[in-house]
Amino acid sequence: MKSDVQTLPTDVLALQQMVAKLQRELDAKDAKYQRLLEQFRLAQHQRFGANGEAHPGQGELFNEAEDIHHNENTETDSDTTTVTYERKQAKRKPLPADLPRERVVHDIAEADKACGCCGHELHCIGEDVSEKLEFIPAQVKVIEHVRPKYACKACEKAGTANQIKQAPMPATIIPKGYATPSLLAQVITSKYQYGLPLHRQESMFKQYGIDMSRKTLSDWMLRCSDKLQMLYDRLKAIQLAQPVIHADETTVNVVSDDNVKSYMWVYATGADSPKDKLVDSDIKPIVLFDYHNSRASKCAVAYLNGYQGYLQVDGYAGYHHTQATLVGCWAHARRKFHEAKIAQGKKPSGKADMALSTIQKLYRIETQIKTLSISERYQQRQDKALPIINKFKDWLIKSEQQVLPKTKLGEAILYTLNQWDKLIAYTQNGQLNIDNNRAERCIKPFVIGRKNWMFSQTANGAHASAVLYSIIETAKANGLVTFDYLMQVLAKISQPDVDIDALLPWVIKLG
Repeated sequence: MKSDVQTLPTDVLALQQMVAKLQRELDAKDAKYQRLLEQFRLAQHQRFGANGEAHPGQGELFNEAEDIHHNENTETDSDTTTVTYERKQAKRKPLPADLPRERVVHDIAEADKACGCCGHELHCIGEDVSEKLEFIPAQVKVIEHVRPKYACKACEKAGTANQIKQAPMPATIIPKGYATPSLLAQVITSKYQYGLPLHRQESMFKQYGIDMSRKTLSDWMLRCSDKLQMLYDRLKAIQLAQPVIHADETTVNVVSDDNVKSYMWVYATGADSPKDKLVDSDIKPIVLFDYHNSRASKCAVAYLNGYQGYLQVDGYAGYHHTQATLVGCWAHARRKFHEAKIAQGKKPSGKADMALSTIQKLYRIETQIKTLSISERYQQRQDKALPIINKFKDWLIKSEQQVLPKTKLGEAILYTLNQWDKLIAYTQNGQLNIDNNRAERCIKPFVIGRKNWMFSQTANGAHASAVLYSIIETAKANGLVTFDYLMQVLAKISQPDVDIDALLPWVIKLG
């Protein structure tokens, strides 16, 4: 627009139209500026800020009925209140009783065992014991499998065909290799549980004078995954018979698929550990990884193979093509409002705080009903959670009309409303969780390990990693020591008459 006043139209209507147009352009530029400012604040927070999503309790700010009622019931006539408490003294957790113990006695000299007053011999009235933990480095030894040969001397003298007899070599996971189940279990747990890449393990073995190349270790991992595939398949069949499955996915760098973005999908049932299991639930704790060089819905459809139970996931649309009943994740909805609060900077964030406080109340209910039975959990959600949820939806619909849709707060409100039917589905069954954090916790060890080993060389290597991660995480979910479990499974799975069901983590007996 030219600055010369004479170029302006003389018609009042035309001037009003011009002002309205300029105002729209200004509003659009201001909205774009606010979006960029929010993105900048989020980027700064992600790089320099704390990672937690904790939200301080702010339900009191809204003067809700239950808070007022609680305050009324706790009022006293006294003007002063005396607060007393006992400080708990820190107490070290005792060392495991099943560890071997070596007794070292620190006694006084024989000359000091006489009374300094009367000269009589002192007698022992007790003792103090303090425990120190000693670490014994790993020991490596060679096991020689000796197979004597037997022949007939009479046949040998007579020049007839001599029959040589010899015991067969025991079945092993790698027939022509020198790796034992214990060695393979150590390499697998080091990489897939503790994120120690193979090239670092190679250097560790060199300290013992053992030349064990990375290529050899990699080949062992492929062979082990091939043998463990039958256990993986059995676990998958059991998993698909469970009523509830959690799913998630994350990227993985595969060198051979350089131009394709690959993904590791995870499917989890049950709880993180036996102590977290629902009171009367018989859902088996199983965690299985599935590699694909795609994030397309066909990957989930192929794995689930017509599964019609509950599938708890985030908002990714790729799961919509499955036949399962989808259940949403309140943690993802909460994360959107948490980002909106951060993006608003120092400005008042009343609506974001209101949403976070409401979601926090839903989580507080889940904490209170955690130890209840499935039917009791369902009833408590119907009585306590649903009224909060219904009120929250009315607030979201109203707030949607008051907030710009392209702001972080607007995106959070829109996401929650779009996912609404899936978000409230957890209230319909006591076996369901309020969020999909079960799958996110399962995939976290893979994400941490990925930072160390960074990539898989081939698609076959990625498939092998999926199988080995699955066995490791499933053993952990069942409360087993992964090294002991893997060592026993690898020792038995090569036997010709192996019973796969006897190797399931909730069935196997570890000596």
